[in-house]
Amino acid sequence: MFRNMVTSLIKHDRIRTTDAKAKEIRRWADQLVTLAKRGDLHARRQAMAIIQEKDVVHKLFDEAPKRFADVNGGYTRVVKIGFRPGDSAAVSLVEFVTPEPKKKKKPRRKKKAAPVVETPQAAEPEVAEAKAPDAEASADAPKTDETAVDPVEETSEAQAEAKTSPETESVSAVEETDAVEKKEDK
Repeated sequence: MFRNMVTSLIKHDRIRTTDAKAKEIRRWADQLVTLAKRGDLHARRQAMAIIQEKDVVHKLFDEAPKRFADVNGGYTRVVKIGFRPGDSAAVSLVEFVTPEPKKKKKPRRKKKAAPVVETPQAAEPEVAEAKAPDAEASADAPKTDETAVDPVEETSEAQAEAKTSPETESVSAVEETDAVEKKEDK
């Protein structure tokens, strides 16, 4: 009986039977798929001892190695589908599992950390932020010409010093290369 059921399972890829028989058929079918994956003459003869139809054995040995190449065991599953109306026996569906292909994960690119170098240009926003609360406090007070001129003169002097110092020239070159690399990454 089990030989006929396993033969039908291989022919049709699924059969409907009682739970107890389904659990036993799963063992037989998994063993036959393992033989088919081995694929040598001795394995084929062992399969022919169980399955007595040559075309079914041929189908098994052609399809199983391709279908289950990446899977080691668990080739079948049993799904309970209810009860039989005549005797209320638990009925299950035995079927071959179709393994999903594994997706290749793309390696994540590590972002290059920009070198942190103190420059007068980098210090400039901090100065502006530090003066911003004072500017808000002085918004209530009447504005004078001196307060409006001072921040502009300080920033232009800092920029002039930054342009002339040799340290900032190398930093600006590094910033330019980082900007080019970011554009290439995008």
